[in-house]
Amino acid sequence: MLCPLLFLSAFIVLAGAQQQTISESSVLDISSCPITYYGQTYGKLYANFTREVIAFCFDKFYNPGNKGDCIIGSSPDKRRAVLSIVQADSFLERWIRNKTQTIQNSLRCSVQIIMPIRHLTMILNLFNFGTEAALSLEAHGTGLVALQTRVSDVVIDTLAVNNVLNKYRNDTVDISGCRHSGTVYKPGTVVNSDPQICSNVTCSETATLQTSGCGPLEYCQGNGICRLASTCTVTGPTVIDVHGHMNSIQDRCAYSLFSTPLLPDFLVLGNFRERRRKDVSFLDSVTLRVDGHDIHLEQGGRVQLDDSTLTLSSSSQLVHGVQLSKDQTGVTAELTKLSISVFFDGDTAQIVLKGQAGSSVEGLCGNSSSSLSDLRLSEYSSTSCEMQYSEPADTTIDCTSVTERCNLLKEAPFSSCNTDIDPEPYITACTDTLCKYPAVDGLNCQFLKAYARACSLHNHTLDGWTSNTGCSSEAFCQDRTCSDHEFCGEKTVSGDTRCFCRTIFASKYQANNSLGDAAVCKENTASVTLVGCLLEDKDINYSALQLNDPTCRGQVDELTHMVTFSFNSSNRCGTVVTTNNSYIIYKNTIRSQNYSDVITRKDQVQIDFSCVYSQPSIHTATFRIRDWSVAQRITSGAWNYTLTIKAYTDAGRTQLVEWNSELQLNEKIWMVLKTDGLDGSMVSVVTDSCWATDKASPTSSPRHDLIINGCANPADPTVQVEENGLATSTYFSFNMFRFTGGSSDIFLHCQLHLCPKQGNNCIPTCNTPARVRRSASLTYEPEAPAFISVSWTY
Repeated sequence: MLCPLLFLSAFIVLAGAQQQTISESSVLDISSCPITYYGQTYGKLYANFTREVIAFCFDKFYNPGNKGDCIIGSSPDKRRAVLSIVQADSFLERWIRNKTQTIQNSLRCSVQIIMPIRHLTMILNLFNFGTEAALSLEAHGTGLVALQTRVSDVVIDTLAVNNVLNKYRNDTVDISGCRHSGTVYKPGTVVNSDPQICSNVTCSETATLQTSGCGPLEYCQGNGICRLASTCTVTGPTVIDVHGHMNSIQDRCAYSLFSTPLLPDFLVLGNFRERRRKDVSFLDSVTLRVDGHDIHLEQGGRVQLDDSTLTLSSSSQLVHGVQLSKDQTGVTAELTKLSISVFFDGDTAQIVLKGQAGSSVEGLCGNSSSSLSDLRLSEYSSTSCEMQYSEPADTTIDCTSVTERCNLLKEAPFSSCNTDIDPEPYITACTDTLCKYPAVDGLNCQFLKAYARACSLHNHTLDGWTSNTGCSSEAFCQDRTCSDHEFCGEKTVSGDTRCFCRTIFASKYQANNSLGDAAVCKENTASVTLVGCLLEDKDINYSALQLNDPTCRGQVDELTHMVTFSFNSSNRCGTVVTTNNSYIIYKNTIRSQNYSDVITRKDQVQIDFSCVYSQPSIHTATFRIRDWSVAQRITSGAWNYTLTIKAYTDAGRTQLVEWNSELQLNEKIWMVLKTDGLDGSMVSVVTDSCWATDKASPTSSPRHDLIINGCANPADPTVQVEENGLATSTYFSFNMFRFTGGSSDIFLHCQLHLCPKQGNNCIPTCNTPARVRRSASLTYEPEAPAFISVSWTY
């Protein structure tokens, strides 16, 4: 009768085996029952017979001196064997466990090899227990058989069976183990240990290689001792440093959060800004200063390197030694060489300091003796950031209800974390802020979320905290980008978000009941810029606005969200031109498309804006006639134009009077009054009067009129007005003269005005009566050439 093992094996083989015949050198497929041989899993067996041995190797055929993973036994007298893949059986599993006393996993299958050796039959069984394995050697008959297990030609275990009197014998060994650096380790042994880095590598009881060390928020102090890493939380206006102490920021400046002498070129700073109230500041962005570059972590998950926007994903991206990644909860930046991690979700920053970094912390996150003014960073702050405001209390806030909400941090599931992280600083920050500022824009959950994440860093999962509080672990306003004068907030109670104007920025417009800036007028172009977030406050869609011409719409700047309406000389957009005593007025209107409808259920927009040309006043400039031209720039509000006066000696106005020109008395000259910068299609220049004096003052006497009421002086037959009021230049001519009995200098003064062409005839109407003799005070007789000083006013 067979013993239990041999009988059971034979029964199972007959019930469901896959057999392969072995002869000489054979490669056997055992992938349906792979064997983990001392920590290495194999799906093939290389069997070969030599004169001295039979070898079953896992990685290659056996050859003396060729190191491999092999089972070596005495060569049989008949070089043949049969391999079978055998099903698992619970009785056999218990039997193997009892024999080895070390196997813990369940039996999955086995590989059985049967071969004749002289006067007995040898059965070799390889048992698959997952990460574990066992080898048994059975012998039936009379004689001695033995096997060695080898790894890289090093003998690990030996099995031997010596049968006498034709009895059944067997031997079994646990061939489980772990490999580390080419060495085999038995289950339950320490592979490697380094107390200086708190590292232990062990081969577990189930033959898996395990590495243990300090936890994710711990660092090795040495001598095998792990210490908890330091965490600094910045949320709202509050900084909770690595020691649990609080600091509150009251202004809108940038502050140093973390720096260390270990890395002088690295700095983490927080930028604080206002939102809906002037007297409450919030952490608005986090900047990492590294190697002279700024990495900005901003609301909405936007990350900028200096002035360039980075595109991030859950896969980390290395930027100047910082590993950057982004997911639905926020952005993480890790400086690996100093074991610093910075997380920012748009509202809360958490800085985790491991290793040496946690032992030397400066800035608001450390136990710094520096004052707030010492930690304020002026180069990252606005000049007015220190100004503090006072606003009336919000009477709609129920501070008692707020306090109950914040005290949830002492209740389950948060209470499971209270022993590791003190909730009191978070509760204080929560109540101080929400008793003053409305619980909008995700603020009702912000402090709870900050505490929950700090707990998660200490391996507290806080199951169900989001459902218990009605909060989300995802970042608020993720992927919504607002401009510098805006912040992202809740548009509706349903959670929709948009960009809102910061209250200090908006106040300058609200004080004037304005939606934008004053008109900008330059170079024949007029524009008005409206503030996008102010329009949204009034539920005004900028795309539904137009100028007088419905085809003229506003253009939105995607970066600033400002909306600009404009017109110019080539596209006037329905501009209306009017005049009064002092100005030429170009007027247009921004209006709603349906402004003329009888009824409406939305705010209607009508914003008038205008640009003006000032009417010229009297100015006097002196030059000698040989100075060929004089220019004067006239400023009229925001639109400017230049008036140039030139003198010519020919009717075609091609020969300028140069500095060395010699002019004779009674010689005819042509004067050109020309403007640059005016829209000739809308306005013309009219010369009302020109007169000459012998002194610089336009009111001095004697005086001689050349042009009166836009027409040539009938008393001077040499004066001819050739073009006046037709365009943006005027022309006239006269014969040179000087005043008798006085100075040879002549000062010429002209009075002009601008005339809108729309609905007006700007050309003066002149009569041509009989000429009258010149004044006796004027002399035209020829004489030696004289340098005559001429001056004019415009």
